[in-house]
Amino acid sequence: MSPVLLALLAGAVVGLALGGMGGGGSLLAVPALVHLLGFAPVEATTASLVIVAITTATSLAAHGRDGNVRWRPGLLFAATGLLPAALGGLLAARLPAALLTAAFSVLAAVAAAGMLRTRDDTPRTGSTSIARAAGAGAGLGAVTGLLGVGGGFLGVPALVRVVGLPVRAAVGTSLLVIALTSTASLAARGGTLSSLDWAVVGPFTAAAVLGAWDGRRLAARISGRVLQRVFGAVLLTVAALMLLDALVPR
Repeated sequence: MSPVLLALLAGAVVGLALGGMGGGGSLLAVPALVHLLGFAPVEATTASLVIVAITTATSLAAHGRDGNVRWRPGLLFAATGLLPAALGGLLAARLPAALLTAAFSVLAAVAAAGMLRTRDDTPRTGSTSIARAAGAGAGLGAVTGLLGVGGGFLGVPALVRVVGLPVRAAVGTSLLVIALTSTASLAARGGTLSSLDWAVVGPFTAAAVLGAWDGRRLAARISGRVLQRVFGAVLLTVAALMLLDALVPR
């Protein structure tokens, strides 16, 4: 199968995840770029940030029109993650590829375990601690910059539990946070953008943008719990493959 066709198929799946669940697409984008399209880990994380930043920005507009974006708490949450995202992006270029791959696999496994839990996330009651919200935003930014993931799979639960947003609003607001932190991390990695294979990244991104629109419509028809379990099972498989790749280099 040609690289462009693989990029289109993988991009569609990434877009479905981002549009339907407000995150998680980059956890599929990085391994797809590495294993299907032959990108080096650092190149894959940079390309993933490009794909995620553009896809979330376009999907954000639709969620905003639906009233599912809480702009003020989203901007405050994202602001604390901008510097950590930039620093993480700088650090990623200096770490061994095997270490990045292993860290990514562990993160994917943790995310999968959270999605496979039977308990649904519910908004926390009471006042929101500014310090807790700032800490969660900073941690999310650091993960975004270091591993090239948008962080929506962590951002949605944090916005629910720490900030107190309803789940639907947390999904929309997480797209705002992802777009900003991904852009900040890309700014730190600017020198690596020229080395990307844009003949692959371009179609991948276009398919992800279109897939995000379908994911948004799909999420309105299918139980969110079912979507989470399917995605969690896929992530566990991805985590195992990435960990094997880190332990047994090709």
